[in-house]
This record gives sequence, structure tokens and C-alpha cells, in this order.
Amino acid sequence: MKVLITGTAGFIGNKLAQRLLDRGDEVIGIDNVNDYYDPSLKEARLAKIKDHPAFTEVRISLEDRQNIEDTFKKHKPQRVVNLAAQAGVRYSLENPHAYIDSNIIGFMNILECCRHHHVEHLVYASSSSVYGANTKMPFSVHNNVDHPVSLYAASKKSNELMAHTYSHLYRLPTTGLRFFTVYGPWGRPDMALFMFTKNIFEGKPIDVFNHGKHRRDFTYIDDIVEGVIRTLDNIATPNDQWNGDTPDTATSLAPYRIYNIGNNQPVELMRYIEVIEQCIGKKAEKNFLPLQLGDVPETYADVDALQNDVGFKPDTKIETGIANFVDWYREYYKT
Repeated sequence: MKVLITGTAGFIGNKLAQRLLDRGDEVIGIDNVNDYYDPSLKEARLAKIKDHPAFTEVRISLEDRQNIEDTFKKHKPQRVVNLAAQAGVRYSLENPHAYIDSNIIGFMNILECCRHHHVEHLVYASSSSVYGANTKMPFSVHNNVDHPVSLYAASKKSNELMAHTYSHLYRLPTTGLRFFTVYGPWGRPDMALFMFTKNIFEGKPIDVFNHGKHRRDFTYIDDIVEGVIRTLDNIATPNDQWNGDTPDTATSLAPYRIYNIGNNQPVELMRYIEVIEQCIGKKAEKNFLPLQLGDVPETYADVDALQNDVGFKPDTKIETGIANFVDWYREYYKT
């Protein structure tokens, strides 16, 4: 297939591009390589795929409507995976406009191009953050998600609503994927695993929010990418049993689907830190802090829908995933 991926310099997008290229697909990769975090890490990710004969790099922003349109017109992708976005719950408190520009305006541009260029299937990144103030565990795609607690979460919920509108109006098959705390080699420097590892190696204290009482459904990068590929290959279809009197939020009479991709096994933050300490061979100095604005105390993914529809359930243990990350960190930073 010819697949257009946005965010190919990013953590998930780069790994996905590698996997699709390895299996023989052609990939058009869009990324603006911005400085939200270290651009040199993004460039190093791109260096792994840029010389592949089936990869085409396009360095533009999602909100650049004309260049996005020109890219679709030139390359005519069959399927699209939208992973580029302004990420981060905490950063959305500091720079809210970045989330509107990339996650709303940018996603609108992708939807319009998919519509006008007859894309077979649009898969896009949502987030476990959409569950917001929900407390019923595990989080199910069939639950209402109308109470986000950060602008980042609100922007991802908006993406789901926008996608449904296009699925309904134009019969564009769309699949939204709610990722749960992705981690692993080549991960983002603003994520807990990266920050904890860096500070422990450098002998600096780590900030432990919610006094370490967080529980997160940490999901390994390879499992996330496998879930993306399985759903990309399984084009969204209408649910003929859908009923407006008792509407199911994860399906529709339109070709629209929502899935969780999570490890289905929440881990306490203190246990997560303990495994990092064991892999590094050094104890962390901990700075305990209250729950930060916009954060939720627990995430836990119900992945029944993913398992039933595409036959996949993430299962990488944190002991394996963290060890792989620490090994990568040692090698990449020559620590």
C-alpha cells in the first residue's frame, strides 16, 4: 500500500514507518520537526528511514493547508495514519494555542484531504486522556467521555467527533486509537520514563507527582505499533446494530470505530520507578509532589473491542520494556 503517516519524526510515527517499510509498503512521511523537544532526537529517528527507497519525507506542518493539499495531490495515498499532534497534558497549561493549531486545525486539513482524495481509511491517534474525570475501571470505549480535564484531552475528544462527522457525511472510514502511556526505546524526553532515567543517571532528584500514588496502564511501543497496523489493515465499517436510542460511543451507522490500545494491566508509579532503579543499578532521589492540574490518578484500558475485532492484545511486561529503554538510553547517550 501507499500510506501517508504524519509524525514520522515522532516516537510512534517513526516506529510505524519502519514496520510498514519493512513489510513492503510505500510511506510518505510528514513532520515539521519542531522544537517542542530536542530536534536532534527527531533527526536521529528520521535518519533510520530517510534513505529507504520507499520512503518520501515531506517537512511541513499540519496547519499548512496548501502544502498538505499539495502533498495529497502529488502522492495520492491509499491510507493515512495521523499521529502528528501537539502532545503533553502539562504543556497544554502553558501553551494552549499550540493544541488548537496542530490538533484541531491540522486535523481538519487531514480530514478534508482524505475526503477529497478518496482515501480508503484514516487511522488517527486519540488518547487515554479523553477519559478525564471518569472513575469506572477499566476504561471502556463504550463509556461516555464528555468530561476532559485538560485542553490536550479536549482536543483529542474533538478529533473523535470531527472524524465521526466525516464518516457520517462522506462515508470516510475512520478509526480512532486511544493510546495509553506509551513508552520504550527512542521515547519522548517529556515522558516520565525518559525524565526519570536521565535524572537518575545524572544524580538529580525526580519529581514524583501525586506522591507516587499514580497508576498507569504503561504500554510498550511495539505493542502500540502492532495495534496501529492491525487496525489500519482492518478498514472501519458501520455497525448495523447501532441504535440512536441507546447510542454506542465506539461505533456508528457510519464507518467509524474507536479502540483502546493499552496493556490492560495498570502499574503503580512507585513500582515503575523501582524497575527503572533496578535496570540502572542506582536509587532515585525522589521529590514527592501533589497531583498536577490536568492529570488523572489512574488509567486502565479495556481492550476487548481491539481483541475481538483485530485479534490483538498488548502484553509486554514493564520489566522487559523498561530494560529495553535503559539499554537504548545507555547506548544512545553513551552513558
